[in-house]
Amino acid sequence: MLDALLITRMQDEMTAALHETENEVAFETGADGLMALAMAQHRANFELWHEEDKARVPGVPDAEIVRVKHAIDTLNQQRNDLVEKMDLWLTERLEQDPVAPLHSETPGLMIDRLSILALKIYHTRVEAQRTSATEEHRSRNVGRLALLVEQRDDLAGCLDVLWSEVLGGRRRFKLYRQMKMYNDPELNPAVYGRV
Repeated sequence: MLDALLITRMQDEMTAALHETENEVAFETGADGLMALAMAQHRANFELWHEEDKARVPGVPDAEIVRVKHAIDTLNQQRNDLVEKMDLWLTERLEQDPVAPLHSETPGLMIDRLSILALKIYHTRVEAQRTSATEEHRSRNVGRLALLVEQRDDLAGCLDVLWSEVLGGRRRFKLYRQMKMYNDPELNPAVYGRV
């Protein structure tokens, strides 16, 4: 049901494919369930990463920054909704021991962090190999890349351990709603105050 190695491989493959096709790739892999949700969630993170970069371009017009900010809010909402959907999908298929110790981070949140690490690894690898950069720059990024890979390996191992403990009744997790307010016209005074 949940395998961190399969998830991290999917994230790496999807990241490379999206970059190679300039974001215009549709994944018709036949994935379903948790993997389909993890793929959609990674796609949202990929798009969010690249949308944020658009606002960082020197000299970008203010109107573009406004457009990017609205796109970032939408993508962030999708990202968080998909984290919740992954956790909901898992909790609906589990019979967790209600007295097992509660784990504060959910599998969905861990998959989200793995997704961000996949993007960091990809972009750091690019910088470590960029021929137009100085040797010092490439060397610094080789070191950063090693740390990012170690962090991802550690997190993937923690996800597998959590999952094993949940299945063994030694740990449990709950669905935590993000309760994001920034996109809700009834909850965000910056939005409803203008009406």
